[in-house]
Amino acid sequence: MTLDQMKPKTRGVVRRVSATGALGQRLRDLGVYPGLPVRMIRNAPLKDPMEVEVDGTYLSIRHEEARFVEVDPQ
Repeated sequence: MTLDQMKPKTRGVVRRVSATGALGQRLRDLGVYPGLPVRMIRNAPLKDPMEVEVDGTYLSIRHEEARFVEVDPQ
């Protein structure tokens, strides 16, 4: 499952970040790494961006970016 497929108020663990280049670097700079807990908080009213909590930090990212983050649901 990828992060963009998670439903609001669900939890998981980051399994892999498949983005490369500038997007991959941006996700790493935001603190998205394999093994970290993630919680999908909510979608914006028009569905984009989505708010997620990664290891205690709240992030707003687009669904197209979240597709590169693989998650093991819990």
